[in-house]
Amino acid sequence: MRKISKVSILVSDFASAGLLRAYLLGKALKSLGYEVQLVGFLFGKSFYREIPTADFSIFYLPGDTYPQIFRKVPQLLRHIEGDIIYAIKPLASSFGIALLKKINSHIPVILDIDDWEMSWHGGDNWRYQPTAKELVRDIFKKHGALRYPNHPLYLKWMEKLLPQADAITVHTSFLQQRFGGVSVPNGKDTDLFDPSKYDAEASRQRYGLSAYRILMFPGAPRPYKGLEDILAAIATINQPDLKLVIVGGSPYDDYDQQLQAKWGNWLIKLPKYPAHEMPEIVAAAHIIVVPQRDTKETRAQFPLKLTDGMAMAKPILTTQVGDIPDILGDTGYLVESGSSTQMAEKIQWIFANLESAQKQGEKARIRCIEKYSIQAMAHNLQSVIHQVSAAPR
Repeated sequence: MRKISKVSILVSDFASAGLLRAYLLGKALKSLGYEVQLVGFLFGKSFYREIPTADFSIFYLPGDTYPQIFRKVPQLLRHIEGDIIYAIKPLASSFGIALLKKINSHIPVILDIDDWEMSWHGGDNWRYQPTAKELVRDIFKKHGALRYPNHPLYLKWMEKLLPQADAITVHTSFLQQRFGGVSVPNGKDTDLFDPSKYDAEASRQRYGLSAYRILMFPGAPRPYKGLEDILAAIATINQPDLKLVIVGGSPYDDYDQQLQAKWGNWLIKLPKYPAHEMPEIVAAAHIIVVPQRDTKETRAQFPLKLTDGMAMAKPILTTQVGDIPDILGDTGYLVESGSSTQMAEKIQWIFANLESAQKQGEKARIRCIEKYSIQAMAHNLQSVIHQVSAAPR
């Protein structure tokens, strides 16, 4: 059996949401006694989210386009120190680097698939069929499409190399059905997200929310997340003390500004806060809302806002999309995706029966600890590490 003491987690881009998945996997591995290293490229100006750098060793290089990035690959390979490589996403900038290291060193590779990347490009229907002129442009122009490492063409190639991974972990049942592997849903730090440590009314006062009944979405707004549906529901109810609070805004585009322009009467935006402050912010909510729309992208996702609310024992209003009903079990409130009418009815029912709804929230916390905590995540990972370490070299 191979001795495993250190795991190198390969992050495709420290400026992308994959960093959060890498961090949570790292925390779970660390709880099992493994030393953890995060290594990869940074294609943006800053990390996607501030993470406690003391938890792991971290090494990254500035990302680049082809062919310039090839000059950086040898340096990155030299800094991969683990007895196992854990690649985040089937991308050339993570899984591709991991396979190169495996060829040279025979270090086993685990691939984590936390999203269906091709769904953002049209899914199975996507084709790259350029004319000769377009191909030349895409390869040789300064900003040619094929000069970017995570172009969907390279992603399609990477998916064909999935059998080269020694093990695969996935985030949702949709991904497991598509790619196989072991299910390792994201875990929540339920010791940090512990409602007994926070006073809800004090939190509302601190963040200027004490005059309102708060529906909270503690994440980045995107069109597929259904926030316009929940805002339409609030507008239908038409009670001035009812507000949707969005925490952090959009790091991708100006969608949050579009929401503000159209729905400003019902919307409060809070700035981005460090991860360790989020439990106190979530404590201020009366209801956590995750009004996910039903799209090919969202069916593959596990909205982390769910476990924010579950861990903090909040009533959760969400939609029947993907794994959401299975994640919540009987501990939340489900409506049809896109139905602002049902959302309005359920919001009014929850506030009319708040004591009952809060008991549902308490059940949600128990479920979160059992199934979606860092400890539960570590339990699932232990079998994967054992499988890889026991495999013949």
